[in-house]
Amino acid sequence: MTPRNAVGPALAVVLLIGVVIALYFSVREKRAADVTARRSATRITVRVLSGSEKEKFLADPGLAKILDEEGMSLSVEKAGSREIATRPDLKTFDVAYPAGAPAAVKIAQTTGAKRIFTSFYTPIAVASWKPLLPVLEQSGLVQAKDGSYAIDMDKLVQLMEKGTRWKDLPGNTAYSVGKSVLVTSTDVRRSNSGGMYLALVSYIANGNNVVDNDAAADTIGERMAGLFSRQGFQESSSAGPFEDYVAMGIGKAPLVLVYEQQFLEYALARQTVNPDMVLLYPAPTILSKHTLVALTDNGARFAQLMTTSEKVSSIAQHYGFRSQDNTQLFSLAQARNLVVPHTVVDVIDPPSFDMLERLIGRVDAALSK
Repeated sequence: MTPRNAVGPALAVVLLIGVVIALYFSVREKRAADVTARRSATRITVRVLSGSEKEKFLADPGLAKILDEEGMSLSVEKAGSREIATRPDLKTFDVAYPAGAPAAVKIAQTTGAKRIFTSFYTPIAVASWKPLLPVLEQSGLVQAKDGSYAIDMDKLVQLMEKGTRWKDLPGNTAYSVGKSVLVTSTDVRRSNSGGMYLALVSYIANGNNVVDNDAAADTIGERMAGLFSRQGFQESSSAGPFEDYVAMGIGKAPLVLVYEQQFLEYALARQTVNPDMVLLYPAPTILSKHTLVALTDNGARFAQLMTTSEKVSSIAQHYGFRSQDNTQLFSLAQARNLVVPHTVVDVIDPPSFDMLERLIGRVDAALSK
């Protein structure tokens, strides 16, 4: 065959290869378009009603990417956990995400929801200052244990009920002022953290027993009202007292009720923090359980991912939340020279939602006099 005669078959082969390549890319593009179309058809926007303490976590870009891969995006509205349980428009959301188990139970009762998922948790703690540790230890209020600090709630409640002032504590040269020894909390009538504080001190006042009847709730609610009224103005969100603690220091906030998660989120987001800041762990303490109540199938799909994905758990630990495996959280804390007890043993249960509401009602009545 001459070179001229060979040109025809060669061109045919080239054309055939071109057609095959074109068909391949055409089929691949069609398949990709079909996948995109299917994803678009199944993509959902999950409406979440959540407590403010999870705001940064739910807005995390890494979490958004995980959700996007699962065909989900979020529309988040903030509300206090106690408010969530009584919102008249609750059923317009796909999932309710309060900070406390009692609120979650109330939401389930109100809506008839059966699908409840516990995602992350954090213990209630007290943010304080290292210069105060010697006087707190001398008064028998604080004890060092494995590098962290436990605060004896029984002794603390006794001191607060007596109206003890800081200058009355023996050997107090670090903070010898006339202010009453009190734990700064949020408004118990509006905030979950305030409610958890009331649950904790009511347990102490009830002889280390959970308040479980109306008579005890009425008596103890009135008795504990002074721990709130003597604080003066109280914020409605746990962010407020913590911001004062960070910005104004020991003079404004010697003892502040916080979530451990708040303290850790703040510290983990910075290379350095004030070295005098210290976290005290109440003994006993109470856990704030971040519970998802699925109100729709879309909400259940989101809740399932939040409670089973190791990637989601990893992101949550960067914001200070605890889960089943806290190895990463403890490593992050250690890198910031923060001592976090790996196991929180002395934990009590809160009262039922209705009993806690009765306690809050008695405090409210006393504060309104």
